[in-house]
Amino acid sequence: MSETKYLKTHEWYKIEENVITVGISDFAQGELGDIVFVTLPQVGQEFSKGDPMVEVEATKTVAEAYAPMNCKIIEVNSSLDVEPEIINNDPVGDGWMVKAEILDLDDTGMSYPEYESFIS
Repeated sequence: MSETKYLKTHEWYKIEENVITVGISDFAQGELGDIVFVTLPQVGQEFSKGDPMVEVEATKTVAEAYAPMNCKIIEVNSSLDVEPEIINNDPVGDGWMVKAEILDLDDTGMSYPEYESFIS
């Protein structure tokens, strides 16, 4: 699996062949607080880079996770329907949100050290 990359909008992604896995960063889940509900897209839905893909509802606020590149959803993490707190417990692991076919590769995310510097 490729290196985990981060976006200024606090999503992380990993690319494996032509599939991108996307979630929100540990920093983002910490800022949101306890996540109580996640609205996932439909399999087959297409998104352009920067489009809101996932809505994350927390006790404090509602936030969106954005598409890191043009993609088509091939799988959603349905565990989040019943246990949205997985994102709080393991945001860059079991808390992944979607897997998508890459329609237009745009691997311009930051490495973790770059992201760490960005959020500090």
